[in-house]
Amino acid sequence: MDPTQSGPIALAEQRMRWLEQRQRVLAQNIANADTPGYRPSDLRPFGETLGRAAGLATTNLRHLASGTRDPRAVRDRQAAERTPDGNAVSLDQQAMRVADTDSAHALALSLHRRYLGLFRTALGRNS
Repeated sequence: MDPTQSGPIALAEQRMRWLEQRQRVLAQNIANADTPGYRPSDLRPFGETLGRAAGLATTNLRHLASGTRDPRAVRDRQAAERTPDGNAVSLDQQAMRVADTDSAHALALSLHRRYLGLFRTALGRNS
């Protein structure tokens, strides 16, 4: 059994991949901050993406439905402010999202390292 293919290690890896994709999307938004008519994008929340990938099914009417939407980037519907040229990128908002994504990535990376360290310790490989 490979511990990296399931459980917390695989989940941390999935989260890191999603966060890397999100950083690319946010960087694209910032790069187009002066492009006339540009509307910023963002990824769907990780929970929705994870639920769709896991193929969660509603087996009871009281269960919440899983996210069945496309996990690719979507237009940012919270972009209410626009400049006169039609650009809707708020650099402050994008910077906050980049910072949040960076700290979430650091957390996922730390968890990944700790779980691998636990497996190394269990196998007697403390290096």
